[in-house]
Amino acid sequence: MSGHRDHPVWGCIADDFTGGTDIAAALVAAGFRTTVTVGVPERPLPHERDADAVVVALKSRTAPRQEAVVASLAALRHLTALGCERYWFKYCSTFDSTAQGNIGPVTEALLDALGEQCTVLCPAYPDNGRTVYQGHLFVDDTLLSDSAMRHHPLTPMTDSDLRRILAAQSTQPVGLLPHAVLRAPEGAARAHLDRLTAQGIRMVIADTTGNEDLPVIERATSHLRLVTGGSGLAHVLPPPRAAGRRAPADRIEIAPGPAAVLAGSVSAATLDQTAHARRHLPHRKLPLEDLRKDPAGTLAKTLAWARDHLHPAVPVLLHSADDRADVEQAQRALGTTEAAALVERALADCARGLLDAGVRRLIVAGGETSGAVVSALGLRSLRIGPAAAPGVPWTSATHAGHTVNLALKSGNFGAPDFFTTAQEALK
Repeated sequence: MSGHRDHPVWGCIADDFTGGTDIAAALVAAGFRTTVTVGVPERPLPHERDADAVVVALKSRTAPRQEAVVASLAALRHLTALGCERYWFKYCSTFDSTAQGNIGPVTEALLDALGEQCTVLCPAYPDNGRTVYQGHLFVDDTLLSDSAMRHHPLTPMTDSDLRRILAAQSTQPVGLLPHAVLRAPEGAARAHLDRLTAQGIRMVIADTTGNEDLPVIERATSHLRLVTGGSGLAHVLPPPRAAGRRAPADRIEIAPGPAAVLAGSVSAATLDQTAHARRHLPHRKLPLEDLRKDPAGTLAKTLAWARDHLHPAVPVLLHSADDRADVEQAQRALGTTEAAALVERALADCARGLLDAGVRRLIVAGGETSGAVVSALGLRSLRIGPAAAPGVPWTSATHAGHTVNLALKSGNFGAPDFFTTAQEALK
C-alpha cells in the first residue's frame, strides 16, 4: 500500500495501563508506529497525529460502570478528533470482568457512539495460552474457572462461559462465531456475522483455538469500525501504508542506569516470578501491616535499603507478597480493596523515590500497580519499544528531564524468569 496519511489508522481504548502497552506491542509487531497516552489528553499530544495507531490507556477495568463508560467515551472522542479510521476496545485476554463488570456496558456505549450495529469480542491470545472454544475461555489447557484466575483479588473469574458473563453485563443477547465456521471455506465467517447482525445481535464472541484462526477472524471483521478483545488479533493486522519505507516501529531511546522491579500483582504468574527473582536479585518485601501502621517510615526504610543495593547490571526487587498465604492473610486483615490500595500507593511512592535516586529502568508487575506508578510519575505518553515478553513491551518516557524505560506487565504474563531477564531486550 502507498500514499500519505496524516491521521492514525487505529484508535485504541485500553481499560488498564498494562493492557495499553500490550495492545501497543502487538501493533508495533504488525508494523504500526504506535504511541500510548496516559489517560485522555486535553489536547493532541506530540506524535499522535504522526502515529499509525494511538492507544489511550485508562484505569477503568475495576471502576464503577458509569465511570468506566464516561472515561471510555471521552477516549473515543479524543481518538475521533485525531481522525482514526477504526477503533479497538482492549481488555484482558482472561476477560477480567465479573457479572457487575464493564466489558459489556463499555462495548455497548462505544457501539452506540459510533453508530455501529455489531462488533466481535476476541479476547484470545494463543501465544500466551489464552484460547476460546464454544465460547469458553481456556488458560493453557485449563478452563478459566479452574485456573489461578479464580483467585484474582479484584476480578475472580469463576465462570468460563464468555457468553454467560457478557450477557449478565449487557442489555442485549450475545452471539458466537464458532470454531466450525472459522474452519469452513473462505467467506463463511463474514456471512455468519452478517446473519447474526441481521438478527439484531450486536456482540459476538469469537472462538479462537490457535493462531491459525486469527487471520480468518481479521478478514471477517475488516469491515467493522469497532473490534474488541485482547491483543492476539492485532498481531495479524495488515501493515499500514508505507510501513516498509521507514525506521522500525519499535525504536525507542534506551536509558542507561540502574533498574528496579516493583511487583504489586499477586497473580500466580507474578508470585512465581517473584519466587524466582528472590533467588537471584536483592529483594525486600513491603509488609502490609507495616504500611498500614507507618506508611512514611516503611517507605523511607525501603528506599534507603534500595539505594544501598542499586547496581548497574542487577535490578533490585520490591514486592508485596511471597506467596498466596501472604495475600490471603492481608485480605483477611485489611479487606481486598484496602490491601490492594496500600500496595499501589506504596509502590507508586517507591517508583518516585527510585527515579530520584537515579534508577532509569522500572519493571512493574500488575495492571493496577502499573496504573498507580505511571500516574504518580506524571507521565503523559509512552513510546513503544521492543518486547521483553509476549504482550510486555519496553517503553520510553520523559520524567524530570530524563529518559526512563518502563516495562508494564500484566500480572498473568511472562515466564518465571521474567524479572531477571527482561532487560536483555534492551541490549
